[in-house]
Amino acid sequence: MAHPSPALRFRLLLDAEHALGPGKADLLEAIAATGSIAAAGRSMGMSYKRAWQLADDLNRSFAEPLIAANKGGEHGGGTTLTATGEKVVRAYRDIERKAKLACAAELRVLSRLLAD
Repeated sequence: MAHPSPALRFRLLLDAEHALGPGKADLLEAIAATGSIAAAGRSMGMSYKRAWQLADDLNRSFAEPLIAANKGGEHGGGTTLTATGEKVVRAYRDIERKAKLACAAELRVLSRLLAD
């Protein structure tokens, strides 16, 4: 039987009131993929209200908005990531990747020590 694999999950504390973790990073990526806060939330199994609250928190956490709402149009508006939003996701994923690489040996040690 294979050993369980420990995994790292990062929550970056931006300040005393705001954080960026895997859920918010996933939400930003889902918004980029779907063009909608509602669709992004649904794809993650969360309510529109919760997705909107997280999106609003992300926008308030940074000097420039990460998410831009586009109003109107024949089929209604949509939502996109701003250039800053794209940079934030890229930076978070880079931190995540580098930390996993830096801790790979220790994670292997812990994996071998875990019960089956």
